[in-house]
Amino acid sequence: MVHQNLTRNLPGLLTAVVALAAAFLIHAAIPALPAMTLAVVLGLLAANLPFAAVWTAGRARPGLDFAGKHLMRGGIVLLGLKVGIADVLGLGWTSLLLITAVVLASFAGTYGISRLFRLPREASLLIATGFSICGASAIGAMAAVRRIRHPDTVLPVALVTLCGTLAIGVLPLLVHPLRLSPEVFGAWTGASVHDVGQVVATAQTAGPAALAIAVVVKLTRVILLAPMVAAAGVEQRIVSLRRARRTAQAQIGNKAGTDAGTLRVVPEALPPVVPLFVVGFVAMVALRSTGWITEGWLDAAAGLQDILLGAALFGLGSAVRIHTLLHTGLRAVMAALASWLLIGVLGLAAAVLMIQ
Repeated sequence: MVHQNLTRNLPGLLTAVVALAAAFLIHAAIPALPAMTLAVVLGLLAANLPFAAVWTAGRARPGLDFAGKHLMRGGIVLLGLKVGIADVLGLGWTSLLLITAVVLASFAGTYGISRLFRLPREASLLIATGFSICGASAIGAMAAVRRIRHPDTVLPVALVTLCGTLAIGVLPLLVHPLRLSPEVFGAWTGASVHDVGQVVATAQTAGPAALAIAVVVKLTRVILLAPMVAAAGVEQRIVSLRRARRTAQAQIGNKAGTDAGTLRVVPEALPPVVPLFVVGFVAMVALRSTGWITEGWLDAAAGLQDILLGAALFGLGSAVRIHTLLHTGLRAVMAALASWLLIGVLGLAAAVLMIQ
């Protein structure tokens, strides 16, 4: 069985590795372009160029889907090693409350906007999660706990990548018109840009002071991934229990003589409150916070995380067909841009309040 799965997935995994190597080479030549964003773009190209589309949709598809789902989860676990509790607490309680408020307001606002544009509930939930917390990683975590099908994560990932890429080009142009100090710009970037790599690419344009605070603010948003996913898991569990009870009650009503006391829900049918890989994420945060891990090991883990997430993002990008996106995703793009504007305004207001 293991040999069969490996044979089936190997072509797609090797394709992802080659594409990821290309993404890292381009990033090395043009540091302003994050490798993770390039991985998605290369996936889009592979899915839509005639000579590559047949391969990504055929022989390579199982391995690319495996990367988009399972390697993403491994990357989320290692993402926890970037978050130190001491760094987060160093911002002060006022800043922590402001960042939490931005995340919650961004989540609620983005979900509301998505529903206003008549997007499905599941797509709206994933878009809101990705935009408010940490991009594709958050989308993968939420999809797992809500048992949302892997193909349904493709559009939210494409949207969060689109808006994060726009931020890299647009936000630095606003520094002088808005008269922002490096610290305020860094806090704004960390509070409003989606992916960690995109935050770094955007904030570094204003210098090391902006980059330092941007990373800490962003990682504070990342740490909120665990409680947000846990809350979604609890809600999903309650919904599943109610649905199972309604089904059982209907069966009792249709079958005379059935004892109501036999009404019960099979535990295996219930989704986990928190997926195992999110528990791993929290464990890595705790491990990083102990200070036991040396910089060398942290750098190695960061490199492995980039490989896992990059391969996953290429796999997700390779499932996006542009003609399908243009046909069905126009409302989604409009919702994403409106949400991006909302988060930008909320993040800027929080940044100004934080840096006084």
